[in-house]
Order: sequence, then C-alpha cells, then structure tokens
Amino acid sequence: MALPTMIHTHLPPALSGGGMNRISAVYAHQGVASDTKLNRGARRLAESLTTLLNLNIEPLCSRKNLQYSNWDSFDDEKHNTPTTSPKEMIADKWRELHGSSDWEKLLDPLHPWLRREIVKYGEFAQATYDAFDFDSFSEYCGSCRYNRNKLFEKLGLSKNGYKVTKYIYAMSAIEMPQWLERSRLMDTWSKDSNWMGYVAVSDDEETRRIGRRDIVVAWRGTVAPSEWYEDFQRNLEPIGIGDAKVEHGFLSIYTSKNEFTRYNKSSASEQVMKEVTKLVQFYQGQGEEVSLTITGHSLGGALALLNAYEAAVNFPGLAVSVVSFGAPRVGNCAFRAELDDLGVKTLRVVVKQDLVPRMPGIVFNESLQRFDDITGTLEWVYTHVGAELKLDVSSSPYLKRGFNPLGFHSLETYLHLVDGYLSAESAFRSGARRDVTLVNKACDMLVDELRIPQCWYQLANKGLVCNEHGRWVKPRREPEDIPSPTGEQAHDLSLRIEMQESYKCSKNLAIC
Repeated sequence: MALPTMIHTHLPPALSGGGMNRISAVYAHQGVASDTKLNRGARRLAESLTTLLNLNIEPLCSRKNLQYSNWDSFDDEKHNTPTTSPKEMIADKWRELHGSSDWEKLLDPLHPWLRREIVKYGEFAQATYDAFDFDSFSEYCGSCRYNRNKLFEKLGLSKNGYKVTKYIYAMSAIEMPQWLERSRLMDTWSKDSNWMGYVAVSDDEETRRIGRRDIVVAWRGTVAPSEWYEDFQRNLEPIGIGDAKVEHGFLSIYTSKNEFTRYNKSSASEQVMKEVTKLVQFYQGQGEEVSLTITGHSLGGALALLNAYEAAVNFPGLAVSVVSFGAPRVGNCAFRAELDDLGVKTLRVVVKQDLVPRMPGIVFNESLQRFDDITGTLEWVYTHVGAELKLDVSSSPYLKRGFNPLGFHSLETYLHLVDGYLSAESAFRSGARRDVTLVNKACDMLVDELRIPQCWYQLANKGLVCNEHGRWVKPRREPEDIPSPTGEQAHDLSLRIEMQESYKCSKNLAIC
C-alpha cells in the first residue's frame, strides 16, 4: 500500500537545499482551515488510514487532557529550570540497562536511569541530522558541517562525555531515490557518497559513571516517502551463512563501495568495523570492560541492526546493543533468530502513530507467525526484533492532535515522548525536563499556546554572511571542516597516540 506522504527524519530546513519547500508543499500549516476538494480528500484519506492502521488519532481540535490552563505561567516555570537532571552512577547496573535481560521490568514503568540512557543515545542519533549539510547549493552538500573534533561541542553534546573518533561515509550500488543528497553544483566534495554517521567512545569520567568503556556508533536516517519503505516488500537477500535475509536496499547502503570514489573505496561496513575493531582491541587490551551501543533513527535504525549483526559475529562475547527510534523492519524471522543467538540486544522505541515502524511489510509481517502450523515458516516475511518501548502522541499535553506523519516520525518528537514517559497507564511525566521547544525544530507538532514557530531550526541568516563589501554571500568552510579522505591516516595515528596518553593519564591522576 503506497502512501502519498513524505516521512521526515528531523532535518534542519535551512540546510536542506529546498527541503523546507518540498515539505511545506505537502503539509500546509495545521492551523489553516480550507474547504477545498483537496483538503477534504486528504482528511478522508487520513481517516481511512487511521481506521486501517488503528492509529487512534484524535481530531486536531481535541485537547481535553492539557495540564496547563495558563500557558504564560508554563513559560515562566519551564524556562527557569535546567533541561537535565544530575547524572546517576549506574556502574553496578550497566548490564541490565544495556539489555542483558532484554530490559525486563525496566520498560513499564520506565526506569529513570534507562530513560536517561535512551535519551542520550537518541541525541547521538539526532546529531547526525543537526550537523548534516542539506544545502543543495553548497559544494559540500551531503557532508557533515563540522570536523569530528568539533561535532559535539557545536551541538551541545559535550556534556554526555564521549569523543568522536571516526566519520562513516556510505553509497549505494543500486538506484535508491530520496536517499543520496547531492549538490546542484558541478564541483563538489563527492558525487557518490554521503556522510552517514560516526563512531564515538566514552571518556574516562563517563566510563566510571556507566561502568564500562562504551563505544557508540550513530547512523543517520533519511528523508524518504513512506512508500519508499513499502516498496521493499519482496526484496530480501541472504546475509551470513544461514537462512537469514535482509532488505536489499539497506544492505546495499551498508556494504557498497567503489575503488574509483573518494570516500567509499571501502564500504560503510568496512569503515565502521575497522574503527570498532581498533577501539575494542585497544581498550580490552588495557583490561577494561567494553560495550558496543549502536543507535539510529528511521533508515539509521535499520543500518544499526546490520552493524550489530556484523559486530556480534566478529566479536563473540562483546556486549552489543541496539537502541533504535522509528526504525523499519529489516529482515525475516531467521535474521531475528540469528541476532538472538548472537546475543544482540535490541530496544526499539516506536510511536504508535508513526507509519515507518510498520514498514516494510505493512500487511505481511510477524503477525503471520500464528499461521506457521499451516503455512510453515515464510522466509519472505519481514519481522521486527527485540524489545519494544511504545509511545503515544496523545499522552503529551504539548503535542497537537490530528494526522501529522511529519511530526509523528520526527526524532525530536520521540525524545520528547521518552522524556515524559512513566508507564503505559500513566499521564505524561510532570518532571520532564527536556526542552519542549526542540520538538518543533523541523515540524509543527507543538500546540499553538506555546507560541513556538514551526521548523525553526536553521543557521543564522540561512547560512549567509555579510562580507566586508556589505554583500550577503555563502561563507567558505573553515579548512578543518572540509571533508578530506587524505587526512584519515594522520587522524588514525594521532588518535592512537591520544588514546595511549589518555590511558596513562587515567592511571596516574595525581600527576595529570
């Protein structure tokens, strides 16, 4: 079933090279009423989809459970409080929080320590959107706007206690529309590849708090029509040596390479596994306990599962977990079984109203397993894996109701709902501290009473600067922020030296 809508993965509009215009053309401002045939048809389509998918979406004007009758006082109350709570020492419980028992008794009600960790990994995934250059008039469209040493500082994530060690680039050997972001200019940094994520590792202080050296891989999602996922219905191909099969488009992005390209002479798979191998061997060689946590939103969540599968095969005994947000199905039931056998722990965070987690396989999916006695195991049926944390847009008093696929799928909507989630039967958490304003970064989900502009996240002056002659121009990137594959070897050497010095320093804190 193809859905004539665009699913958005929370991308800065001013960085999208016209992405705001594409989205705005599909989604008019929700406060504008119209009696045109088009809008009446759209409403009928939304109602039909709601009935078909059992989304239980409330009418736009229905907001019976708002916690605040005086939104001016809400502004004063929230604006004068910190956005985070003090960090807890979780070293003694890290294995349970990392999924050793499949998060049993930790999800409903949601343990506050686990909530903080989910938000932390979600913010790592969000960074792949916030730093991505979507400007199709930029010669660097498709790259990260900052070098790896500045990424967390620029995005306000230094507080999490991790350091980026490697950027990951990806391409696809098959034609996949709406995935690869390309510049309109002839002379560009790359015509084949996109920045697809990064590898990071916890610093010494965070390592002591969480009880192990945590290696993180964050994968970027994509802007794609929802039918883009559903078109994958019958395109499963084998992975590994058993009966496991995965969607061929996801696998192509993960494994494609071309020796004639600048950034994908090695595949995303080879890049990430080389870096993870180096980090695992180094820190385990120092006698440290090591974990690998892989995160991603939408397409990024699919790539995270492929990455986890490969890592678990290559590192038996390593604690490997996936925390995904709004991710589609990736493979068949044999793929799920192999992940279970390999010990990969997966926590899928989903919003009930979001369409993407229902794809591919909106009809033919794991629900058909009840008929296995009659049909046998169907190898071509897509199946979700792992534990699920299901969120509901209607639980938040700050979010608009109505049919809004853009907002439902936004990663910032997910993080807002996680921050406010107590249990399936509880109201939205009154002590939620994450800034509500972030929800409207790239969509229009917040109630009008909050007076937060829709799609507000962008560079100052949409990236233009006024030069010495008084003319507004696109600035040149700082040399250190220009992607350069020739600098990778020098970076690897300096990183190894830095890791060794950091380890010596941690062993002798009195001197350092």
